[in-house]
Formats: sequence, structure tokens, C-alpha cells
Amino acid sequence: MDDVTKNRYRTGLEVRRSVLGDPHVDRAEDAATDFDRPFQQLITEAAWGTVWARPGWSKRERSIVTLALLAALGHDEEVAMHVRATANTGASRDDICEAFLHVAIYAGVPAANRAFKIAKEVFAQMDGAKTAHG
Repeated sequence: MDDVTKNRYRTGLEVRRSVLGDPHVDRAEDAATDFDRPFQQLITEAAWGTVWARPGWSKRERSIVTLALLAALGHDEEVAMHVRATANTGASRDDICEAFLHVAIYAGVPAANRAFKIAKEVFAQMDGAKTAHG
């Protein structure tokens, strides 16, 4: 790995941890095998070290756009993961609602309906975790 790639990976790892949280990133890294380690490196460098690390948009703004795109494309597991990540990005539940309303108009009501369902399930889990921990 050259120095530019190492720096992009390091930056990506920092951004990924700040958005998704240490437990999620640790699980992903611990689960990586020789087969999928190159994929983990790619998403850390490209998604997190290049796109998410760019100046101009806040993590909140990137979070909102990411949720809309994932919902529009029907990537349910990623929608849930990024709804959880809003606890770290500053995107509010109102922001998520607005993003999914856009999904309904521009990508279809079924995609938005599914995204709202997933978000409600994640919010219930997050709210339950808050009550259980004080």
C-alpha cells in the first residue's frame, strides 16, 4: 500500500468509526477473511476515506442523502445500519422522515414504505436501549 492509500484508509477508518461506531467497525474487521478483506479495504478507502471525508457536506447531510439512496435502492440492511448511525451524524428523525418522503415521490411509495418500517423498528430498538441503560 502506498502512502496516499494508507492515509486514505486511515482517514476512512476514522470517519467510518465516527459514523457507525467502534462496535460495528470492530465486528466488520473481526469478521473479515482473506476472501472479503479487499472489499473491507475498498469501502473503507472509497466510501469513508474519500466520499464521506470530503469537505463541503456535513455528516448529517451525507447521512440524509445516504439514507434516501439506500431506501430508494431497497438496501434494507444498510438502511437499518445508517438509521442507527444517525445517533452519531446528527440527522434527526424529522430529517429521516423528509428523506423518505422524497423517496416516495422520486423512487416509489413501496420503497419509502419499507424504509419507514425499517426506521420505526430501529427507533424502537434504540429507544429500548436508552430506557434499559438509563
